[in-house]
Amino acid sequence: MTQPRLATQTEYGRMYARSVEGDPEVPSITTVIGQYAQDLGGWHGYMAAKAALEDDRAMRASRSVGLKHAVIRDAAAAAERYRDQAAARGDRIHNYCENVALRVMGQDHETDEAREHLRQYGETAWADRFDEWWDLYRPEPLAAEVTVWNQTVGYAGTLDLVARIGGRVCIIDYKTKGTDRKNRVKPLDTKVIMQLVAGVKAEEALVDADAGTWGPWEFGNAPVLLGVALGETEVKPQQANPDLLKHNWFKFYALRKVWEYHRSVDLALTESALQPLMPVVPPPPRVRIPEQDAS
Repeated sequence: MTQPRLATQTEYGRMYARSVEGDPEVPSITTVIGQYAQDLGGWHGYMAAKAALEDDRAMRASRSVGLKHAVIRDAAAAAERYRDQAAARGDRIHNYCENVALRVMGQDHETDEAREHLRQYGETAWADRFDEWWDLYRPEPLAAEVTVWNQTVGYAGTLDLVARIGGRVCIIDYKTKGTDRKNRVKPLDTKVIMQLVAGVKAEEALVDADAGTWGPWEFGNAPVLLGVALGETEVKPQQANPDLLKHNWFKFYALRKVWEYHRSVDLALTESALQPLMPVVPPPPRVRIPEQDAS
């Protein structure tokens, strides 16, 4: 299950409810982290230029206004298409990883079906590299795709894996990554530290989504937080530096406040039906009073 059952996409980002029938109450961990703005203008421009140059219609577009607009429109949406395709691929790979863990834990799983799904998209290399990593590190899974909640701060999220590796409990987050020109998996974004520390700081873990039953989060003292970059050619696990966890937690907490501020402003405008910007009329013309003749 790569799509958490209690998560819903809203106008304020992805939010979590306490039960399947409940209303969304708190933002997801990734939604909170998304408040940290990044300038992707350069990447969007590169993707658009690349798409336009690789479009077979580009040579004929100069002779047709309609075709030219079609090429421009498709090129402008290239970054969004790439993002959506990468997200769908990530869901498929995460689904395979989850089912491997479920199989090891002796629970119902669909590992073979998940691998076949990857084969249909030509993505079995990711599964092969993951299997190699699994055999090398020999994780003992304790929970897979576990949804957690922090009521004090007000957020929730779903963790990819909790496992014991080398006798130590680890909170693990998978990130599907592309491959660079040297055939190496691309590096993890350091924001994964915020995601991991928010997960370990949870207070409750979901027991039953339908009933809305939650229990204490028993892995709040996990000593190792791992980001695992999954690629076609290799898998690169990296541990979050323990000396930086406190700073990343403060940053996450501040971003949670930013999310709340944005939502409160939007709600206030909606409920009051007030216009954010109002028209201004020019001032009345000044009336000149003629000077009295002193004589």
